[in-house]
Amino acid sequence: MSATVSMLIAVGIFIGTYILIITEVINKMLASLIGAFLLILTGILSQDIALRAIDWNVIFFLIGMMLVIAVLRRTGIFMYIAIKTAKLARGNPLLIMMLMFVITAIASAFLGSVTTIMILIPIILLICNELKITPVPYIIMMVVASNMGGAATMIGDPPNIIIGSATDYDFLDFIFNLTPAIIFASIACLALMWFMYHDKLKVSRENRAKMLSYKEEGLIKNKRMLKISLIALAIMLVLLALESILKIGTATISMSTGLFLVLIGERKEIEQIMVHEVDWVTLFFFVGLFIIVEGLVQTGFISLLAHKVLDLTHNQARPTSMAILWLSGVLSAFIDNVPFVATIIPLIKQIGTVITEPNLIDPIWWAMSLGTCLGGNGTLIGASSNVVAVGIAKKNGLNISFKEFTKVSVVYTILSLIVCSAYILLRYF
Repeated sequence: MSATVSMLIAVGIFIGTYILIITEVINKMLASLIGAFLLILTGILSQDIALRAIDWNVIFFLIGMMLVIAVLRRTGIFMYIAIKTAKLARGNPLLIMMLMFVITAIASAFLGSVTTIMILIPIILLICNELKITPVPYIIMMVVASNMGGAATMIGDPPNIIIGSATDYDFLDFIFNLTPAIIFASIACLALMWFMYHDKLKVSRENRAKMLSYKEEGLIKNKRMLKISLIALAIMLVLLALESILKIGTATISMSTGLFLVLIGERKEIEQIMVHEVDWVTLFFFVGLFIIVEGLVQTGFISLLAHKVLDLTHNQARPTSMAILWLSGVLSAFIDNVPFVATIIPLIKQIGTVITEPNLIDPIWWAMSLGTCLGGNGTLIGASSNVVAVGIAKKNGLNISFKEFTKVSVVYTILSLIVCSAYILLRYF
């Protein structure tokens, strides 16, 4: 089979899988697994390459976090925080949305977008349930905030970690160059949020009064387990922040914490947690997605596309940075940004040797970082946090479709990329 035919088959399977996911003809997990196995059956990928393409660190990290969240939920802490947050916002639905957006963005910058989403989505679900309002716009806004906040630091999102390890940039370089861009983009998104929702989010006086009358002190069900869980969570977050120094994998940290909390909890709840609290549908969806994206990488499609775009910029820093920003943004909306970044990093390094202004290679790196992180907001499956958030919602009886999510998130993606384009042009050129 020629390289061109292999590439066309891989692209065809990729597009076909996305059509199944978007139209929801079949379950998204089934769609991704079918696409993955078609790549193996057609010989595009060998079984060994397909299995190596799966990021098991991500899979086991998610399992560990699901166990931690399951144990915490049983203590009543999420309901306690939900009532506290709603009271702080005086039951105002728009203020709650904006407050959760800011909290999510800040937390994601240091805890990571997926960790933050897994902790905060259960809280907003409880708030909306008590106020008798739909949580869908809140979930979408928090996902957008998580991916934006994750772009602000070196440890907030996997692409930044990869870029940091491939270059000489340190933690402060990321903050100095990326955090201002994210602040400006967040302000723009908050303004758009107010414009979109200020007259749409309504809460009845009765429900608001009921929420404000709650005595949250009595909501904690197991104080002993809560104390142990919070200590374990704090230790886990510290270890995650120091992971690159300690050389302990994130999956090991997450799984160790989750298994520890499950084992010291109620024996009768172990099977319930392991079988029903872990979102196996989301996990196997990721497994299929990793393999499908690997098909595009192995056949050279992503590299070809990147080279074609860069040929148009004639190795000039300004157009190259804009091309990288928008190419990264568009592709990251449809494929996992980790393999994309890993594929394009050698290309950026090559650009540094031939670019007409070698001292301007820095904004090209920052453009790639912003594009890959913010582009993940473009569709429901553009980033891990998106899929995880929708999975949590589904386990709570709320189905958010691809169309419902994307028609809102893509607007914020385009806005944030426009703001970041202006930031890069004004700051570096």
